Amino acid sequence: MKVGICDYPSAYLFPPSGYGSIERWLWAAATGARIWGATVHLLGPRWRNDLPDGFSRNDVRLEDLRAGDAGEHELDRLGLDLLIVGHEYPALPEWRRTWQQLRCDVATFQHDPHFSHPAGTFDGVRSRLYCYSAEMAHRYAEQKPRRELSVQIGLDEEPLPAVAGRDLLWLGRICEAKAPHLAAYAARKLGRKLRIVGPIHDEDYVRRRQDILRAPHVQWAGELGGQDKALALRDASVMVYTCSRDYIEAGAAVFADAIRAGTPVAALAWRPGTCPDAALCNDTGAVASVYGEDDDTAAAEALMLAILAAERLDPETVQSVGLQRFDPVRHFEALAALR
Repeated sequence: MKVGICDYPSAYLFPPSGYGSIERWLWAAATGARIWGATVHLLGPRWRNDLPDGFSRNDVRLEDLRAGDAGEHELDRLGLDLLIVGHEYPALPEWRRTWQQLRCDVATFQHDPHFSHPAGTFDGVRSRLYCYSAEMAHRYAEQKPRRELSVQIGLDEEPLPAVAGRDLLWLGRICEAKAPHLAAYAARKLGRKLRIVGPIHDEDYVRRRQDILRAPHVQWAGELGGQDKALALRDASVMVYTCSRDYIEAGAAVFADAIRAGTPVAALAWRPGTCPDAALCNDTGAVASVYGEDDDTAAAEALMLAILAAERLDPETVQSVGLQRFDPVRHFEALAALR
């Protein structure tokens, strides 16, 4: 099988050195395809230059090509069976024209809960859209989505052997939508330390919540990547997942990051059918279901109980399940419709 993995204009390289979601998903797809045995072509100019061997490179982007361009002929000569691409691109007329010329399948994952696809963008067979949760599949039902957990990995972020960690960890972009202050409230109720890992995307939010986010029990680690990130995940006793009550999580990478490292997850869920329900089970974490609640105190108290439950789980079992559930080869097989 011959597979093309497309980059797109981004503030990050592919894969990013720290934070990044779709970029890390595309790298996981490329890695899974290569391990499976496919011939993998990395398409676009944003792929890093320090990647391992085993991939061919082509700087061309489908949407930049014009009919008859040399680049179009070069892509056609590759004889691709499948293109894997960010969710915005199959609907772009310029991208779609080149794809149709290539006569291959296309697969993408819906990583944005608000992006609108024109009717008929995906047929569910040759052009396939994948969604993480029941909530996301319902939102994109017109596009005939397939349910699948998103696998996202970074370069040099291979999980270390699982150990029983110590303090709590929160991982992600720091903003009101992700609501790390709720994790800080829960940690304070438990008398525990919380380490926050990730880039600040909303300075105003941090200032508004500084009484809890800058409290003595909260440590700010900044944005981590590579083995520094792997160590932070391994050494945590529980990874705490939060979001605001009106936030729709399209396909969180943090669930895979945590349980592949052997770190159980305590996750907040404001509604049924969200990503925590899809990603976790009794062997990997605990979900704090606060359906119908609108109070931070109630959310923090429910999250506190989920943390206590998650801490009782066995790290080696968590990791074993995580490595199977979020395996890049298995994920590639799903994207390629091989299973």
